[in-house]
Amino acid sequence: MNVFLTGASSGLGEALARHYASAGATLGLVARRGGVLTALAATLQPACCAVYAADVRDAGALKNAADDFLARFGLPDIVISNAGISVGTVTEHAGDNANFRAVFETNVLGMLHTFQPFVSELKAARQGVLVGIASVAGFRGLPGAEAYSASKAAVISYLESLRVELLASRVSVVTICPGYIATPMTAKNPYAMPFLLSADRAAKLVARAVDRRRRFYVLPWQMACIGRVLRILPRPLYDRMFERAPRKPRAGV
Repeated sequence: MNVFLTGASSGLGEALARHYASAGATLGLVARRGGVLTALAATLQPACCAVYAADVRDAGALKNAADDFLARFGLPDIVISNAGISVGTVTEHAGDNANFRAVFETNVLGMLHTFQPFVSELKAARQGVLVGIASVAGFRGLPGAEAYSASKAAVISYLESLRVELLASRVSVVTICPGYIATPMTAKNPYAMPFLLSADRAAKLVARAVDRRRRFYVLPWQMACIGRVLRILPRPLYDRMFERAPRKPRAGV
């Protein structure tokens, strides 16, 4: 089994790398921090790992990584777009504009850059799974997380479009919407995180959903129930409930 994975140096990405390495997969691991990624790959031996130090915002870098992986190992069975960033953002602060841009370019365009180099090959082979890590935060707009919520809502719609587009080719598209996972990113949240999952447990649930070609999967199950309720809440009620919700700090604040 061949697995190509972005955002592999920590958190859920690292846990997914360890999970698939333990299953004997050949891995293509992508992250910005090349040294951390190389150190991780060393712990995954004897699994075969190709390491690519690249920022998913750089389409050319992702294309080069994908081309190298294809040349060395052939088609991936699974491509997982996991790289993502989150930071508190508020529209009234012009100083947050750069963070808005970084969140959208990483979370949305980064997914496009991850999948794009593989799509034609997978379609021709009529096989493979494209996995996008979205978030429950994409179900409704969360105050103070305008960029993150909007980016994950965009990811959910993008993946649905891609899934239907590729349906006839037998290339599966799986949308994963986690709740809270214990990672360096969520460690900065100054509020309670219900149903918090360890990264290892989340990785196992994600891998199971991928194996089953789930079109849309929310984890854990408790968050799936909450997500269903959130999606149908009338807007006036939602507004009252979340107006005073705790907020992720803005960068540098």
